[in-house]
Order: sequence, then structure tokens, then C-alpha cells
Amino acid sequence: MRLTYPTSFRIVRVPCTGKVDVKHMLRAFEKGADGVCIIGCMEGECLYKTGNLRARKRVEQVQRILNSIGLEGDRAQMYNLSSSDAPLFAKYAEEMDERIRNLGPSPMRKKKQTAAA
Repeated sequence: MRLTYPTSFRIVRVPCTGKVDVKHMLRAFEKGADGVCIIGCMEGECLYKTGNLRARKRVEQVQRILNSIGLEGDRAQMYNLSSSDAPLFAKYAEEMDERIRNLGPSPMRKKKQTAAA
């Protein structure tokens, strides 16, 4: 079974979503990402006990930071799924892609392009 997800997605694998820090997500926006989607294991099923709970709190913190600087906090999202649920991954990827398309390009990218010109 071969599933497809949006080509705009760049997958960065980490041992645990708990390893993804606020600075990593903000750095992605600084580098021109229109959105950041963290997909971790189901709550309560983290191999490292609370990694996915820490990741959720960090995503919520990034959402607040984005809102405070005038960007849409919805550009950062977290989803939970089982590693065996590929169709759900594809669904989440499509959902995130649609959300970002509705929001449009990140204003951070526009500022970066203007500064480079």
C-alpha cells in the first residue's frame, strides 16, 4: 500500500517528539517554512514516557509566540497517531497542507525575500 502526502512536506525524523524544542520550530519559520507540523505517538504511549506531552506544550508555546508577533498560531500544529496508521498520517498531512494554503505564505518568508533583494 503506497500512500501519498503533499510534496510540500519535509519530514525530519527524531527519536521522540519530546526532542523537538521551541527553538527548532521557530528556526523553521525563520528559514522560510509556512508551517510546522509535529506528528508524535499517541498520548500515553510514548516510549520515553512524556515526550509527546512535552512536545504538545512546546507546540502550544510556539502558537502563542506566533500569535504575539502577528503570525497565525495555526501555522504550528501537533497530531498524535500510531506508527502503524499510515492512512491517518496522509490525512493529517493533507489537513495541514490545506490549512497552510488557506493561510497563505508566511509573512516571514516575504520579509526574508525583501531583505535579500
